[in-house]
Amino acid sequence: MKKTKGTIETEISKVITQWEKDFLGRGSVSVKTDILRDMIIVNLQGVLTPAEYVVCETKEGMLMIKKTRSELVECGIENLKDIILTITGEKVKSFHTDISSRTGERVMVFKLEENLEKKIT
Repeated sequence: MKKTKGTIETEISKVITQWEKDFLGRGSVSVKTDILRDMIIVNLQGVLTPAEYVVCETKEGMLMIKKTRSELVECGIENLKDIILTITGEKVKSFHTDISSRTGERVMVFKLEENLEKKIT
């Protein structure tokens, strides 16, 4: 049976949440995944701890948290690429991420080799 766009998006959200728990030690509060052309956009809410919010009150602290969190995710990028390949059958061409120290939201963008949305709709 062919997977629907919604099914794939839900599966990616679930698996990335589990990856966060296994690799980073805790998961986000909520995750929403969207497939758009050759991109998979993952929006994670509530990724910062209460202590990290306090550290982010200064510019130096905010830059340190962003850098540390970014390095942690980059250490697991191969796992993330494998997750996307396993679920979608598509290779990841590039990966981009950023975190908001104000909202505690992380956005991950997986740029794929092919247009996944066209293949599944």
